[in-house]
Formats: sequence, C-alpha cells, structure tokens
Amino acid sequence: MLPDSIRRQRILRLAVPIIAAMVTQSLINLVDAALVGSLGEVPLAGVGIGGYAMFLITALVFGLSSGVQAQTARRHGEQAWQLRALPLNAGLVIALLISLPVTLLCLWQAPRLMELLNPDREVNAVAVDYFRWRVLSLVAVAMIFCFRGYWNGIQQSGHYLRIMLVMHVVNVATSVCLIFGYLGLPRMAAAGAGAGTSLSLFAGLLLWARISVRHAVPSGFLAALPCRTTLAATLRLATPHSFQQLWFAAGYAALFWILGRIDTASVAVGHVLVNLSLLLILPGVGLGMAAMSLVGQSLGRQAPGEAHRWGWDVVRLAWLCLAALALPMMLLPDQVLGLFLHDPNLIAFARVPLQLTAVMIVLDAAALVLGQALLGAGANRTVMTTTLTLQWLVFLPLAWWVGVELGHGLVGIWWVQLGYRALNSAWFALIWQRRQWLQLQV
Repeated sequence: MLPDSIRRQRILRLAVPIIAAMVTQSLINLVDAALVGSLGEVPLAGVGIGGYAMFLITALVFGLSSGVQAQTARRHGEQAWQLRALPLNAGLVIALLISLPVTLLCLWQAPRLMELLNPDREVNAVAVDYFRWRVLSLVAVAMIFCFRGYWNGIQQSGHYLRIMLVMHVVNVATSVCLIFGYLGLPRMAAAGAGAGTSLSLFAGLLLWARISVRHAVPSGFLAALPCRTTLAATLRLATPHSFQQLWFAAGYAALFWILGRIDTASVAVGHVLVNLSLLLILPGVGLGMAAMSLVGQSLGRQAPGEAHRWGWDVVRLAWLCLAALALPMMLLPDQVLGLFLHDPNLIAFARVPLQLTAVMIVLDAAALVLGQALLGAGANRTVMTTTLTLQWLVFLPLAWWVGVELGHGLVGIWWVQLGYRALNSAWFALIWQRRQWLQLQV
C-alpha cells in the first residue's frame, strides 16, 4: 500500500493539469462574449443563446470521454499495453457517425432551436448565425473528448492542458480578425466569434491526432477498424453519461424558468450564482476525473481494496480544495458579489444565497468525485439514474413548490438546493460503500 503522501502526490499530478485545462475550456464562451460585447446588447445576447444551444448539443457526445477513459484505464491497469487505444479507435468512429447527421440536422433546424430558447427575433437572428458556425465543429468536439479520455486514462493528462492553451490562442486571434474584419478577412461580426471558435477546435483536434500518431500507435491506435465488441462497450458506457449530461443541462434551463416565475431580480442573481458555482466546482470535477483513472487502473490490476480507497482519498482532497474556494464566498459575500453585481439592493438580495452556495460547493465534493469514480468502474447507468432522479424528481419539484407556490422565492429555492446537494453526496457515498460496482466488467 502506498504511503498517504505519495498517494496525494499521484492524485495531484494527474488532477492538476485536468483542472487547469477544464478552467481554460470553460472560458471559451466567456472569450466569445467578451470579444462580441463591444458590438452591443443584441449581438452579446445572441452569442449567449447560441453558446447555450451548443452546450446542449455537445451533451450528446459528452459521454464519449468517460466511455473511452474507463476502458483505457482498465486496459492500462491490466498492462495490456497493445490494447489500450482500441477504445479510442471505437470512440472516434462513434464520434464521426453521431456528429455528422446531428450537425446537418442542427444547420437545418437552427432557427427553430433558437426559438425554443428565446422569443426575441432580433437576438435569434444573431444566435442562428453564431450557432451554425459553432455546430460545424461538433465532430471536432466529439473526437477531442475521445482523445482526452484516452490520454487521461493512461495518466498523461498534461497534453490536455497544453493543447487547450494553444486552442485559446488560436481562438482569440482568429475570432478578433473575423469579428472586426482585420488582415483583409470579411467582417462577420458575432458570427466571426463562432467561426473563430470552430477553427480553434479543429486546430486542437489536429494536435491531438498528431500526438496520438506519434505515441499511441504501439497501443493499437489506428491499427485496425474497431471490432463490434469494443464499439458496443464504448456505446454502453458513453450513452448513459451523455443522456445524463443532456438532462442535467436541461435541468438548469428548468431552474431558470422557475426563477422567471418569481421576478427578474431572481433570474439575474440566479445566473450569477449558478455560473459562479459551475466554475468553482471544476477542481472537484477534475479530481473526479483523476479518480476515474485511478479506480479503473486498480480494478484492472485486480486490486478492489485499493480502488475503493482511491475514491475516498480523492474525496478528502476535493473537500479541502473546494472549502478553500468557498471560504471567501462565506466570509466576504458582498465583496465577491460586487465583482458581478453593481446594484446594492441586488447584492443584499444575493448575500444569503451566495453563502448557501459556498456550503453547497463543499457538500458537492463526494458526489463530484465518487460519481466520476463510479464511471471508472463502469457503473454509468447507476450514476445517470441517481443524478437525474434526484434532480428532476426531488429538487426541481421542491424548488417550484417552495419558491413559487409557498412564496419563499430565490432564498427558499437555494435552501432546497442545499438539501438536494447534501442528499446527492450522501447517496453516492452509500453506493460507493456498498461496493456492488466491483463486480462490473469494462
């Protein structure tokens, strides 16, 4: 058994590049918004709607990352070196088969999709143009998820961060030129931000492919077309996670719909609190992805006790990390809110919900880590069922009842959300402790 200090170093060595890359990845939409902001309110709103639509569509292929990573980590733990990249081959084929028809459908039905998300025609005209450029990169996004899963699965997560940094440079440079028409390029306004982002994603895909051709061929990369068994296993693991991500995103849309039934202030504050929490939990998500690899590799080595211990080792680190991030929100709520809100009345209104958000972030640690660890063990359906059941059958109905029917508003909804997050983590901890996931084959 490895000493605790060495185990912590191993977790951090794997998790820190993932966390840094995920933080930079989350900035893609913010970069587009910042660049388009000078064009006015309507282009900025259009980019926001188009970016959210792309987030929903991306959820369809999101599970490819965990599907490839879980299998790769298991083969790595089994020391089946020549088989490690076979799940990557399968993931790339699936990515191509799913992304191409979905892209064509989205290009055709983009106006209708924007109408479902926003009623303003002027904003939607901008959103449609932006979204159509962004959705052209869906095949690149899907394949990048596959490459990321493979390299994280063999504990080479540093590639993820380096490629993301290059993608950001390409994104900013090309988007600026296309938005404003520099260097003789056409002035595309908000649509230029979508085109620049898509170009940066294809640049990232080329870098991932180049690294994999140079280093992953001995592991079976592009050695042959994937067999039916590997394709079926990848689909079996990826589909529940993609389905979960899609409905999880839709759950936030439902939450904002509920807040809209209260008042505009609740919607504005809710947007700030949700986006802040989604950014600050990224270290927990990154640590969870590290747990996915560590658990998968331990199970591949036939070491179930070690796999179980890795889960709790990573949870303890996540608690410390998320508590450090949450502390300023708890102790200095007005200063934190002042970065986003400039109306003293809104800051006062948001103070208690922000402090509740700080507690939620810490409570989320076990669910974030153990949910990802269970994906590493192949328990994808269990994770999907638990997450969506608690979100759609517990949290959202209670949020409506407490916030709208009983009239407790945003604060009441945030108290309900606090209880939901605590229940979510407790449920995942119970699943982890029962250890039925040890019997699953990947």
